Amino acid sequence: MKSRRKQAMQLALCVLLLHSSATVGDDDDKSPAAGGDDTTMPALNGDQQQAAGIRVAHPRAVTAPGRIEAFGLVLDATTLLSEVGDVTVLTAAEHSASAELVRLRALYQGGAGASLKMLQAAQTEYAKSQAQAELASARFTLHWGPLSALAPEPRRRIVDAATNGRSLLLRADWPGLHSVAMLPDSVLLNVDGIRVPGRILGVLRQYTELQNAGLLVEIRSAPAGLGPGARVPLALLMPERRGVLLPRDAVLYGEKGAYVYRQVNGKTGQGKVSYAPVKVNLLVPYGDGWLANGVDDDDNIVMQGAGVLWTLQGVDVHAVDDDDD
Repeated sequence: MKSRRKQAMQLALCVLLLHSSATVGDDDDKSPAAGGDDTTMPALNGDQQQAAGIRVAHPRAVTAPGRIEAFGLVLDATTLLSEVGDVTVLTAAEHSASAELVRLRALYQGGAGASLKMLQAAQTEYAKSQAQAELASARFTLHWGPLSALAPEPRRRIVDAATNGRSLLLRADWPGLHSVAMLPDSVLLNVDGIRVPGRILGVLRQYTELQNAGLLVEIRSAPAGLGPGARVPLALLMPERRGVLLPRDAVLYGEKGAYVYRQVNGKTGQGKVSYAPVKVNLLVPYGDGWLANGVDDDDNIVMQGAGVLWTLQGVDVHAVDDDDD
């Protein structure tokens, strides 16, 4: 117990030291971030870097393979048809209730055949129909996000093809991934040794029991016998991508997207080193990290301890483009 209290006290003293030492107004320790924003950057001396566990290194340039093995689940098109029907019917009911409310309000205000009770009943009915339509729309967006984002005519063609048996809709699970930074170019199913191409429609918002990010894929002219519930192996295909390898501990996420901290200068007169947030573009997961671009393999990137720098700079971190070198 005493050992734990001692460790807690040491940690609290370390955080207090870092917060009190991060300068806010000194001109010697503040440099404008790339892009012209006058952003205060955390600056630490050697002892503070060691206490905070800051480790800086050059990221390694790598090339990611263009093929990822995964599995897919053929979806039930009747569920899609049911949810499309719910949206259509309940939206029409909302429009009808809205028109009736407008009619009764005009009659009531004109004193011609509509009582206050009738108007209040129409208002209640409209509120109910509006809530039901919004719920149906939200459910459809959650389950079929890429289709809900389409214009009505392309969406109708896909729904008709899926419900009439001319195509199949499939969920492709991207193994070990909870977010998708960049879509693959295409999908290739392996159906009993037959290579069947698929068209990626977009990213699904809902997880399954596998807890992986999912892609909605359309399979046109699928082999006979392949139907809802079938699990098939597939490959996610994309060009080989070149970038730098960033460990997961180095990458933070803010309002403007992913970013890392880069050491921007040598030691100042007070023996401190400054760090600036730099936006990066995450391409694909690679090993235990991310393949990304936005920084170079000769940059000094904070590979460990980025979270400490974030707390020093504050919650509202303004990530900047890497265009000052």
